[in-house]
Amino acid sequence: METKIDEILNQNTFSKADLISLLQTDKETRNKIFTQAAKIKAEYVGKKVYYRGLIEMSNICSKNCYYCGIRLDNKNANRYDISDSEILDAVKFAYESNYGSVVLQAGEISSPTFTKRISNLLKQIKDISNNELGITISLGEQPDEVYQEWFENGAHRYLLRIESSNPDLYYKIHPQNKKHDFETRMACLKSLQKIGYQTGTGVMIGLPFQSYEDLANDLLFMRDFDIDMCGMGPYIEHVDTPLYQYKDLLMPIDDRFTLTLKMIALLRIIMKDINIAAATALQAIDPIGREKAIKVGANIIMPNITPGMYRDNYKLYENKPCTNEEAADCTNCMEIRIGITGDDIGYGEWGDSKHFEKRV
Repeated sequence: METKIDEILNQNTFSKADLISLLQTDKETRNKIFTQAAKIKAEYVGKKVYYRGLIEMSNICSKNCYYCGIRLDNKNANRYDISDSEILDAVKFAYESNYGSVVLQAGEISSPTFTKRISNLLKQIKDISNNELGITISLGEQPDEVYQEWFENGAHRYLLRIESSNPDLYYKIHPQNKKHDFETRMACLKSLQKIGYQTGTGVMIGLPFQSYEDLANDLLFMRDFDIDMCGMGPYIEHVDTPLYQYKDLLMPIDDRFTLTLKMIALLRIIMKDINIAAATALQAIDPIGREKAIKVGANIIMPNITPGMYRDNYKLYENKPCTNEEAADCTNCMEIRIGITGDDIGYGEWGDSKHFEKRV
């Protein structure tokens, strides 16, 4: 088995069967995958981690995804919408703390008022930072003209997670209706790429009904779509969601964690120069989960700079970490944590995807 793993890892291209074999490796052989991924990361993107100060600006959402704690029909969610002044205070903190970039994230809302609000915020972020802060946004499916407007106003990266590249599985975790259409999600990703965004997507790992073949296909989808960045993490169930009824079908949480590390490592091996985020959900399982992700291929981390009073309400899943901290606590903590990995922090740098630079 070990000889076979060595042979696969030394290939230039990977088949679905290869990836399934690698995803199913045991503890002894998975370390070879992790070692290879770390080597490739150091060679192609460097031993440096870039900050994206995360602002979870609202948990109001028009979607009803079966896995998500802020879904429209969750009446137990305490809804909030941070004021523009609070958002800009967080932006100032990021800028003064020498973060390279910020992320605006929210539940999915599509309206002329929301579009204009985001455009105004983007302009103000650029003004506050003298055009020095990079801006990632993760605001769901929008019309092409909205993506274009936000791009022209200063956003240059967009994360829109596919959650699963298998339409059958997609509709097991989303309602099957016009509001949750798989082809619409795909079309949005293509539009983002065409407009000129650094385009990111990602999947959940360890879902009920998900197979190793699904995960291998997810990796191949991201490769073939030619993404610039990825944010993916373990599925962690939320009690106030329809998918919670299938909790007994889930693999143990520690196995979901390890499988996520394998997915990160394998994506690094097959897409050597993209940006890969160390998902916060990893820390919900393991106190040093994000650090472990950095060790096996991730190079982006998103310190949460959302005002502390709102954090516990942006609860996509249970046991979300760092909900009782303020932004400064998170920054001090991150310095120590990244020091453990042996990587440097790219203070004041955008840390744009090297893959994007080559792609365009």
